[in-house]
Amino acid sequence: MRKHVIWLLVLLLLLCGCARQDAAQAQSDAEVTWQALEPEHSMELLYADQFGVDYFAGGYKVITIGAGDVYLVVPGGAAVPSGIPENVAVLKQPLDHIYLVATSAMDLFRELDALDTITLTGTDADGWYIEEAKAAMRAGTIAYAGKYSAPDYERILADGCDLAVESTMIYHTPEVKEQLERLGVPVLVERSSYESHPLGRMEWLKLYAALLNKETEAEAYFSGLMETLTPILSQENTGKTVAFFYITSAGAVNVRRSGDYIAKSISLAGGQYLPRNTASDENAQSTMNMQMESFYAEARDADVLIYNSTIDGELQTIDQLLSKSELLKDFKAVETGNVWCTGKNLFQQSLGLGSLITDINAILTEEDPETVFLYRLG
Repeated sequence: MRKHVIWLLVLLLLLCGCARQDAAQAQSDAEVTWQALEPEHSMELLYADQFGVDYFAGGYKVITIGAGDVYLVVPGGAAVPSGIPENVAVLKQPLDHIYLVATSAMDLFRELDALDTITLTGTDADGWYIEEAKAAMRAGTIAYAGKYSAPDYERILADGCDLAVESTMIYHTPEVKEQLERLGVPVLVERSSYESHPLGRMEWLKLYAALLNKETEAEAYFSGLMETLTPILSQENTGKTVAFFYITSAGAVNVRRSGDYIAKSISLAGGQYLPRNTASDENAQSTMNMQMESFYAEARDADVLIYNSTIDGELQTIDQLLSKSELLKDFKAVETGNVWCTGKNLFQQSLGLGSLITDINAILTEEDPETVFLYRLG
């Protein structure tokens, strides 16, 4: 009987302790409100103007993207504040079941050593040029869950998806975004392509770092990048001209508009982009087609030609280039052998933009440059 009494007392003490703990937790939860969040500081950004991160007491973060997308990042184990405005999406850490549709973001997750937070993607294994992503899909740690316009909702729900990272293509199918949100999956739209400065695109590394509590790693990477690029950015322009293009199946020449980030990157590297006078308003596409005769008139005297291989495959020789148009044989760069080609992985490796700027600068300033993303046609 004595033993039973002792055990009963122990049980009562435990129950009282749990009750007090629950009451304390409930009181703590009640004290956390959106209006009472205390600001501490904001993330320092050098170039990006399409997002911001504000830090609050208790580990809370508020991320703003574009003009009106707002996200409250709640640290693991913390209470979700009350009184959150309807336009604010709540992201509860840890975010480790991410459906990544925006291909440009994969390289940023790779750099942060955070591929293990991605469990689903909108690109199948054969569509990746990032080897780590391809390997993860083949190993089964990342699975295909449908492209942006036709996601596999059942699989997304079964996976316990806590965030969908979409490209701006989702704006063309708003019903998909709405359906994901109805199912309880927050949607973050990747807007790095809207950055006015090329290096602003790379600074989106810091946004994903904020989601994953990896700000230190992101800051270290970006500081190292600026150490490499600052000497190039501070140089005077070489005055040499560079044309970046590819030839379509219809025989037209596709070029970047002068306000595009590739054209701006050529300028940052010390070159002058050709063709000139291809600026556009904010809503126009970043590329345009020209007739070969017009391109010939604009770019025949370019010091450097860079062929964009990401659309119709890589070239290896100048003869292969000339097979697309005989007019190219009269170009100055063809005559001097200063014709280069991009690797097909260029646009998926978002952080490769720094290396591209370095490559172009080397081509413009060195006789026998060593490059990462560009190679000379033989």
